[in-house]
Amino acid sequence: MRNFRDYYLILNVKPTAAPEEIKKSFRRLARQYHPDLNPNDKVAEEKFKTIGEAYEVLSDPAKRSEYDAFAKYVQQKNRKGKPDPEFARYGDFREFVDDLMGKAPAPRVETADAFRPTTTKTARTVTRPAPTDVEARLTLPLEKAYTGGRERIRLEDGRSLEVDLPPGMVSNQLVRLKGLGINGGNLYLNITVSPHPIFRIEGRDVACQLPLTPVEAVLGGTMEIPTLDGRVKMNLPPGVRSGQRLRLAGKGYPTEAGDRGDQLVEIEIIAPKELTEAERELYDKLKQMETFNPRQDWG
Repeated sequence: MRNFRDYYLILNVKPTAAPEEIKKSFRRLARQYHPDLNPNDKVAEEKFKTIGEAYEVLSDPAKRSEYDAFAKYVQQKNRKGKPDPEFARYGDFREFVDDLMGKAPAPRVETADAFRPTTTKTARTVTRPAPTDVEARLTLPLEKAYTGGRERIRLEDGRSLEVDLPPGMVSNQLVRLKGLGINGGNLYLNITVSPHPIFRIEGRDVACQLPLTPVEAVLGGTMEIPTLDGRVKMNLPPGVRSGQRLRLAGKGYPTEAGDRGDQLVEIEIIAPKELTEAERELYDKLKQMETFNPRQDWG
């Protein structure tokens, strides 16, 4: 049989190997020959494709059973024995694999032996494997979840894909990628957005804290505020207090309606722990001069 491939030999496992052993060996070999780790290496690229083909067959119990029967047919034919006529209609191994993978038209009925009055007509129906949806987890930094766009992802089955991600993704969101599952099924990405050192997502709003010195809080003025789009200037009113929230309209996350949420800027007043002599003198003078008493209601 031309082009026959021993998938067990390719994955370096025995024909009696358990599914977990096959999966473990596949992952090891897929990492070894992955195109990302072997750039411009055509041999490694072809080896990676062959490994993937072998795993797709041996990881599916139905396909593995068909493959084992076909391998037995090849062995019998090579020994000039009486091979199973069910497989005699395949001209070479590639025809069998295409049929097994559902690349041939389906359903299809083929005759294994030419019908003669003295023989029995044997027919075999080959159906295209049903599309299967696949779910995978994908962790993204907040900036990438916000912008979306082109991203290379690596799946547990060894595939490396370039996919287009939508903007405004949030944790626990399922992103459907049509046709990227098994046999034309869908791929669902379960999104996790990594914690960010500055921003928090609150619905479709983005929240951040703005640390201020006591002087800045008293006097107010223009401040540069970080946003997901870059820094913007914001005018702070005099006399802001800790915990107060100011709003930057339209600087939040995209909404389903096509507009955007807001950015919430929470004031955090921080007193200095260490002062220079000159700073301490100024604070002492201010203390003597100030008329504001936040405890005046105490009596």
